[in-house]
Amino acid sequence: MSSPTDEEVVQAASDAAEGVVLSRYKQSELRDFDVTVTFEDGVLDVDVYVNAPDHAEDAEQVADDAALAAQAAVDDLFAEAE
Repeated sequence: MSSPTDEEVVQAASDAAEGVVLSRYKQSELRDFDVTVTFEDGVLDVDVYVNAPDHAEDAEQVADDAALAAQAAVDDLFAEAE
């Protein structure tokens, strides 16, 4: 199989990160959240911002978990291509 395209990598990472955030919060609990993913020259960069101040779950931890999920999704994507 061929390697995934840059667009497929970005989409997989974005979907995974967004999935984690939305699995932890109802959209009405979020003031704002943003997932930014770039994949250039084989380097994945994931930035997740979560603003949910009135929620018991630590927004910073959720953002970290979302970024890790994005990385894992990309690893899986490349593993499937081998």
